[in-house]
This record gives sequence, structure tokens and C-alpha cells, in this order.
Amino acid sequence: MDIKQLIYLCNLERERHFGRAAEASFVSQPTLSMRLKNLERELGLSLINRSNNFDGFTPEGERVLSWAREIVSVYQGLKLEVESLKHGVTGILRIGVVPQCSVSLPLLLKSVSGQYPQLDYRVAVLSADQLLDALNSHTVDVGIGFFELATLRELHFQAEALQDNGVEVVFHPQHFPQLRGDGELAFNDLQHIPLCLAEQTRYFRRYLDSHFREAEVHPRVVLETTSVFQLVQGVQVGLGCLISPRGHLLPEMMPELQSRQLAIQPMSRQAAVVIAEPGRATPLSQHFFDEVRRWLSER
Repeated sequence: MDIKQLIYLCNLERERHFGRAAEASFVSQPTLSMRLKNLERELGLSLINRSNNFDGFTPEGERVLSWAREIVSVYQGLKLEVESLKHGVTGILRIGVVPQCSVSLPLLLKSVSGQYPQLDYRVAVLSADQLLDALNSHTVDVGIGFFELATLRELHFQAEALQDNGVEVVFHPQHFPQLRGDGELAFNDLQHIPLCLAEQTRYFRRYLDSHFREAEVHPRVVLETTSVFQLVQGVQVGLGCLISPRGHLLPEMMPELQSRQLAIQPMSRQAAVVIAEPGRATPLSQHFFDEVRRWLSER
């Protein structure tokens, strides 16, 4: 058994296709298949369900895969640590985020880059549940989203809570002059207002929908998407109004738009920046987490 076989196994899990897994591993498909068959012979176990195509992992394969993820994560962490020792904190950090959270991700990354200018980022947009799965399977190094604190404690994650600044309604005053003002808006104020909202599968949207039901308000959702960019554009042209956690959007991006606080109870889940427990977190993610914690404490 060698580390490349375990990397190939992890790539196959991610890609769910032999050809794409081979491309991700920078080898030919026959080479990848041969190395995985060699691994099965060495272990004396069938790991992969094979038909004409990849058909998932056997129960034994799932058990081996969980170890492979751990070993590959430690191996990659070792490589990054060596690079850090030679060149300082440098490399690519994989971040999973939910579409709407209570912090501006670019603002956070800009702050961290002041301390670690050689650090680069690859960001995946996930649902809250997908994000926890990605952290567990080591397919992301850092998670930024909404979490059950009890679950994070049980799984021994490191978590830095993000301040809950409430929820705001973002609108274009030219198209919705009736929303101008300084006080809080109630759900009844949005009864006849077209809205631009995230898809119903997202935690923040489910949170909003539960409060709409409690208020017996039936909103008209004119635009529904996972893309925050499309939501903001919808507000910009007057298609509708956006409901978003305060702090998620940069006001400098939307000088023509206005916002008002929405009267709503806090979310049951906690917005947080999350990485693996000490000793299991990669050096890059630990450096990032420590710098985020410092930045948040100074805000």
C-alpha cells in the first residue's frame, strides 16, 4: 500500500467516475484501475462495486475510505508544513461556505492576506448540511456557515462564532419608496413586496420561511436562486427586495441601495468559522483560523 493508491481512492470518491478520477490523479484510467485493483489484492478485500461504470463502494470500501481520507489529509498537511517551513505560509486553502452568512467572506480573506500574502483560496458554495459533511470528509479545510454547536462539540471541531447582527431587508428606494425609513420592518410590511430569496433547501431560507408562517404572511418570491450575485442584481433593477443576514453584503458594492432591519428572532444555529480539532487541522487551516480569530476579536 502506498499514499498514491489512497489518493486515487479519495479522488474516485469525489469524482464518482473512473475517467474523471484518473484525470484528477494525473494518470491514465488503466493505471488508476490497476493501482486500485492492486490495493484490493493487497488488503484481501473488494472495495469498489464495478459494473460497466463506477457503481459506488462496498461496505468494506467505505470503511477503508474513511481511513484513506484521514491519511491523505495528514499527508497533505505534512507537505504544506514542509512548504511553510521553507517558504513561509503558502499554498491553497479550500473553504466551504453557505451562500448567505453574517460576514463578508472577501473582507475576511483580505484581512488574512495582510498577514499571509502567499495564501490562495478555493471557495465552494454549499448548503449547511453539505458543509458539515465536507468538513467531516476533509474535502474542505475551513467551513463558514451555520452550525449546531452541540454537533461541533461532539465532533471536536474548533469553532469561532460570528457575531449575529440580525437580518436586513435590502431594497432600491426608487422602486420601493414605501420601505424608506429608519425603524425595524415587520413581516406584515412585506406581505405585498416581491422578494428575491435563496432556494428553499438553504438553511437561511428555511429560517425565514418558518417566521413567515408564524406571522401568517404569504410572501411572493419573484426570484429564487443559490446565487447571491443574481439576488443582488434582482434588487438593483427593482425586480424585488432581498432579505439577508446583516454583514454579509458590502455596502460599497450597492451605493444606490438601502436597507432596514427586520424584526425576527435569532437563528437556532450559530454562524461560525470551523476547522478540524488541533492536531488534525492542516497547518494552513490552523494559521488561517488563528488569524481570523484575531481579526474578529479586534472588530
